[in-house]
Amino acid sequence: MPQVDKRRRRSLILIGGAVTAAAAGVALQVLTRNQSEDATAIANLWALPLQDLQGKPQPLTRWKGKILVVNFWATWCEPCKEEVPALVRTQTKYDANNVQIVGIPIDSAVKVQVFAKEFKIQYPLVIGSLDSIEITRKLGNKAAGLPYTVVLDANGIVKARHLGGISEAQLDQVIRPLVNEAWPAGA
Repeated sequence: MPQVDKRRRRSLILIGGAVTAAAAGVALQVLTRNQSEDATAIANLWALPLQDLQGKPQPLTRWKGKILVVNFWATWCEPCKEEVPALVRTQTKYDANNVQIVGIPIDSAVKVQVFAKEFKIQYPLVIGSLDSIEITRKLGNKAAGLPYTVVLDANGIVKARHLGGISEAQLDQVIRPLVNEAWPAGA
């Protein structure tokens, strides 16, 4: 009887290893494909024609080289309203660490100005368009829903994507390692 248990364990270990290796291969293929798709989507994101609330052009390239949290949202969106305080606190917390949150509302500048004042938004807001929604699709937002947040490291590589309201804890989980990577302790 003990021999059967040992054989069974070995078989299960071998099967588990084979499944893990196959999954890793598939994940690598998906990762490679996504990196290529991401590179195109990121290039489109950097080139997106955006304007600040006064109508002046404000390309995202202005913040290239920073850890960038790009948040697509709208004033009428309830989850968007709920996540704003977390974004405001996160910007304040990481302001000195080369982190920049940029909000891209899909709305009119007038509505966004009122909203920004009401919610005390201090991070940059640049008005998006329907082209912005298409960019979010290419960045993984297949549902084209709002809010949608993408976090890029200082090299412009997508490190996280999130559909729906995002919390401060979720932002910390992504941002803190990027900050530590950029400025390791004792460096």
